[in-house]
Amino acid sequence: MDTLAELRAGRLAGATRLDLSCGLTEFPREIFDLADSLETLNLSGNALDSLPGDLGRLHRLRVLFCSDNRFTQLPESIGQCQALEMVGFKANRIRTVPAAALRLPLLRWLILTDNQIEALPEALGQCTAMQKLMLAGNQLRALPESLAACGQLELLRISANRFEALPAWLLSLPRLSWLAGAGNPFDAQAEDAAIAAQSVPHVDWRELTLGKQLGEGASGVIHQATLGPALQPVAVKLFKGAVTSDGWPHSEMAASIAAGAHPTLIAAQSRIDGHPGGAEGLVMALVDPSFRALAGPPSLASCTRDVYPADAQWTSGVALRIARDIASAMRHLHARGILHGDLYAHNILWSAQGGGLLGDFGAGWMTGALDPAHAGALQRLEMRAFGCLLEELLAHCSDAPPQAMADLKDRCMQTDVAARPSFAEVLPLLQGELSQ
Repeated sequence: MDTLAELRAGRLAGATRLDLSCGLTEFPREIFDLADSLETLNLSGNALDSLPGDLGRLHRLRVLFCSDNRFTQLPESIGQCQALEMVGFKANRIRTVPAAALRLPLLRWLILTDNQIEALPEALGQCTAMQKLMLAGNQLRALPESLAACGQLELLRISANRFEALPAWLLSLPRLSWLAGAGNPFDAQAEDAAIAAQSVPHVDWRELTLGKQLGEGASGVIHQATLGPALQPVAVKLFKGAVTSDGWPHSEMAASIAAGAHPTLIAAQSRIDGHPGGAEGLVMALVDPSFRALAGPPSLASCTRDVYPADAQWTSGVALRIARDIASAMRHLHARGILHGDLYAHNILWSAQGGGLLGDFGAGWMTGALDPAHAGALQRLEMRAFGCLLEELLAHCSDAPPQAMADLKDRCMQTDVAARPSFAEVLPLLQGELSQ
């Protein structure tokens, strides 16, 4: 029996999670029978355009997903659910966000990606527990000034909007670490220049032979491949074209190209021309299979922090090498006016012998059009992400790490953004520790 039928038959009593994706056009009132137990409600992938006015009866509800529906307004009744910590309305048709919908004191994670929102209410700043705010793919020109009070905000996505400039207060948020802002008018010229750069080699699609799929993300699919008559082993990323939680694939391609070559960076080697389906793509170096992902992405529970395997462990020497290699890659990017935007362990490949490699430019963006002081402040924001990485590396050391590494972590994570070190300062410190 399907889930909806079981719900209507009363067979789901006591359920804490309910997933319904079955072409719903109306909210099933039987859901209220679970009011005393239901904590996660997933109504994504339906044809809903409203929620009941008495939604607050679901008084234990902590997580609400309503992505891929037909909402044109964020339902006001959401604001009645005072226990909500996570709300997701990605890929709807939302134009209006009422203040009443955001009266959620415990809200930590709000996803409004890929809608048609032109403005957000000042009430958003009252969500002071907010850690993760996903707004890519809308029509925003500004953010509410009240957001400056959200001192817990760590991850913000405002890519693929209509910002002519960044709010000045963003540059001093004490915990902001992962900021994506590509695909806005202020950096459009830099993106277009990177895409059109004559220095970037082009490869004809017919020179490539695709092999097995290596991975798939929101922006595209990565394949193992061979290039040319010499059958050079490479990796190929083909972009899907639709807006993602990080922004436009076009922006990712621009950042990948602008990054250039670096020994600890997985960046583009060339662009692909002549794909029969018109898809855009990049050729990248094929990473040695001994490298593996350092961690998994954040979970609903961890919100902004990566999830490591239970048995994750390495020596302090390996931790230092990974930290050094990522700092080297980041110094290279910052020197070229590029922000990674997603400096996370799940975007790092590592091996005990080979150190670390940084990849995935899905949230990457360029700061060339910004005031140098603002660009420098944005780089200091990204230093906190590196501090989080150091904290995680230290937590999984099998032996006592050097005190200098712990001290560096504290410097990178301090709340005074301007006092954080740069990667140009950090790299020599890590190199010095490795040489001892």
